[in-house]
Amino acid sequence: MLMIPATTLSPFALCAALPLQWQQSYDPTHHWWLSTLFAALPLLALLIALLGLRMKAHLSALVALAVAIIVALGLFHMPVGLASLATLYGAAYGLFPVFWIIFPVIFLYQLTIRAGRFQLLQDCLVGVTEDSRLQLLLIAFAFGAFFEGASGFGTPVAVCGTILIGLGFAPLEAAGLALLANTAPVAFGALGTPVIALGGVTGLNTLLLTRVIAALLTPFCVIVPFWLIWAYAGFKRMIEIWPAILLTGVTFALTQLLMATFHGPWLVDITASVVTIAVLVLFLRFWRPKTILTTARETVAHRTDNSARQAGHVIRRAALPWVILAVFVTIWGSPSIERAISAATTLLIPVPGLNKVVFRMPPAVPTMTAEAAVFNFNWLSATGTGILIAAIIAALLMKLKPKDIVEVFGKAAYSTRFTMITIASLMGLGFLTRFCGLDATLGLAFARTGVLYPFFGTMIGWLGTASTGSDTSSNVLFGSLQKLTAQQLNISPYLMTGANSGGGVMGKMVAPQSVVVASTATGCYGKEGSIIRFVILHSLALTCLMGLLVSLVVYSPTLTKLLLQ
Repeated sequence: MLMIPATTLSPFALCAALPLQWQQSYDPTHHWWLSTLFAALPLLALLIALLGLRMKAHLSALVALAVAIIVALGLFHMPVGLASLATLYGAAYGLFPVFWIIFPVIFLYQLTIRAGRFQLLQDCLVGVTEDSRLQLLLIAFAFGAFFEGASGFGTPVAVCGTILIGLGFAPLEAAGLALLANTAPVAFGALGTPVIALGGVTGLNTLLLTRVIAALLTPFCVIVPFWLIWAYAGFKRMIEIWPAILLTGVTFALTQLLMATFHGPWLVDITASVVTIAVLVLFLRFWRPKTILTTARETVAHRTDNSARQAGHVIRRAALPWVILAVFVTIWGSPSIERAISAATTLLIPVPGLNKVVFRMPPAVPTMTAEAAVFNFNWLSATGTGILIAAIIAALLMKLKPKDIVEVFGKAAYSTRFTMITIASLMGLGFLTRFCGLDATLGLAFARTGVLYPFFGTMIGWLGTASTGSDTSSNVLFGSLQKLTAQQLNISPYLMTGANSGGGVMGKMVAPQSVVVASTATGCYGKEGSIIRFVILHSLALTCLMGLLVSLVVYSPTLTKLLLQ
């Protein structure tokens, strides 16, 4: 990796007269409840714009960012230069690597449509099962978990959302269901990055953290598939396929728990998803529901022949681009390969005037800590680059002409133009919130709940992921706070830091960044408010269940001992 001196840069250097050091203040009004209310204003503005006023996502994001800047400058007394740099830093991160994942996935999807391979994929998936409920289990839950484990960020929602639409799911429905399914795997996404980051910021044993988080998530690995089908088809139609749902959830849960217990966080999702896909596909060769539920919610009889099953060469042609994608995502996510590529090509760019200038203060952290601001420009080892290379190789193997590839590339760029603005604005908002200390103000408010802290501490994790779009970011932001508060309350820090990650995975589905990825991938950009309305109650309900589980474990010595042994 190459570290570029800050003095050689950059558009960030446009901000002058910056302080050498700025300490965050978490109660500027000297009334913690009032400071908390002000800290929540940007998120409230975003929700009001999206849900209440039904504004476009990019306009809502810009409104929320403007509110955050006003709060940061006027109430939390952040210097103008630092606020500008934090916003620009976040916007740059939004473009790379976040948007750099969304765009290549859309590019690959449109290439498969141009080549006629997406229709083949639909036919092949119908050959596995014609039932839309079982397709949802296979694609959104199991297949999505693979992409979450391999790359994380928005990849599983983007890929699975597009496939669901191809199978006949309505765009808004596909977006919401893909988000709902992408919950339990999030804690171990991107080869265990959230857990590794949590261990790094807290100093806790990573392997024990992995076991605790997996144990907390085990019941939810079983619950979420049932919840997903219930949300889609209703309770009665969920019960009709309960054997397949139970098999899917139990297989994923047990594999995840075993991998986390005996191996570590790195391959938990990938192994669990591959085993689950294999078991489910094999099961569906011998079992099927009494009737078929189509994506139009119509109940039909089974086929009387096997015409839905495709020949082997047809399956290979349909699967080719997606197999290439899976292979490249896995290779690009491999730690050894990622390190080798990064060592030669990554540029680490300290943001001048921001790096190590902002200090987090107790009680948000144990001791005064400088916030790093280093832009990681891993242009070759980034997941998005691997996806782009996979898309180009797939296009050539699908025998598309260079002219077609260029046309599709331009079409993908045009169709995602507003998404680019939205992601940049939202990440600018997230980074400003972090560097200003608004996130810590909200977290500290939850920490005041005393004996109810196990429940509300779980909500801190939800808040962190819902506001940043990343369980990793939530763990980095609040991991130390969770550990410190747990020690003050004589609670195991492993339980509360694990609860942060467990609550965080439930916040993933309502994170504005995730919602925008889903809306863009499914072709319903501009309807983000409708998507949030679809998933928000599910998100909050699952988080409350996680909070209750954490509370039960914390105040049960037997369960605590069992979990930590």
